[in-house]
Amino acid sequence: MNINLFLINMIMRDVNYGWMIRYIHANVASFFFIFVYLHIGRGLYYGSYKSPRSITWSIGVVILVLMMAIAFLGYVLPYGQMSLWGATVITNMLSAIPWIGQDFVEFIWGGFSVNNATLNRFFSLHFVLPFVLAALAVMHMITLHQHGSSNPLGISSNADKIPMHPYYLFKDLVTIFLFFLLLALFVFYMPNALGHSDNYIPANPMQTPPSIVPEWYLLPYYAILRSIPNKLLGVVGMLGSLLILLAMPILDTSRVRGSQFRPLMRFAFWAFVTDFFLLMYLGSQHAEEPFITVGAIATVFYFAWFVVVVPVVGIVENTLMDIATTPANAKESASSPVPSEA
Repeated sequence: MNINLFLINMIMRDVNYGWMIRYIHANVASFFFIFVYLHIGRGLYYGSYKSPRSITWSIGVVILVLMMAIAFLGYVLPYGQMSLWGATVITNMLSAIPWIGQDFVEFIWGGFSVNNATLNRFFSLHFVLPFVLAALAVMHMITLHQHGSSNPLGISSNADKIPMHPYYLFKDLVTIFLFFLLLALFVFYMPNALGHSDNYIPANPMQTPPSIVPEWYLLPYYAILRSIPNKLLGVVGMLGSLLILLAMPILDTSRVRGSQFRPLMRFAFWAFVTDFFLLMYLGSQHAEEPFITVGAIATVFYFAWFVVVVPVVGIVENTLMDIATTPANAKESASSPVPSEA
């Protein structure tokens, strides 16, 4: 047994409530991503990325990318089969960088393969980076409170406000207690439901698993990586699928904030959500037909949604609004009396 699995088993068996600490740590990470994905979905639906909250949105995207890096580093540390081969696949992506790629990979490994030196580097980063994440979260909240939260209706919220206590405080407490209830169910009754069973097999560099899959919250981006046959373009596509969120304040051409009164955009939003879950499913399947072809189509739609669908829907809705309001304005102007000259 490798030293990492030995230490994990020692923590779970010999430390008082060590098993609970480990399962809480693992399952809270999954719940963290569930809440963040819901938060991003809400932001896309209600247009929270529009000015003057573009900086808040940009910091949130950086937090998402950093979260994924921290989660990946933590997933490698148990050093099971999925940890070893997941680390091998993901770190090998850096070899696609021209000229220095392979040297950069060996620098990260601390050798010529994933080994104890790699785990030492990953453990250090897994411990330090959450402090950077906490600082970014504080910056996110500061920029949010500078202009306040956006109104779900997409209108000004400078009037008719209600106090934080007791209304929103008790509303949030309901969500918090529900979260504790669900977390307790997972920790005490199905602690490994959100993980992969192969990660309890000690890492074996001589035996490749039948299917290498990351944790569930990284599956959509892993599917995008696999659907692009070129290695360098696959890496660019995977990173671009996250960083393209930064362009939403520019890509959304609509004059109306949010999708509450935009039926075309509402349909497009739910089509995007469906595509995201489809990519998540495809990322968990073997790299074979028909999953390869469907994954390529889903990847094309993912990027087309940002680059084509969102701008075109905004332009169409703006045009329809102009057509709907112009006759009324013209009729109102024609019916108004013309002042006579003195």
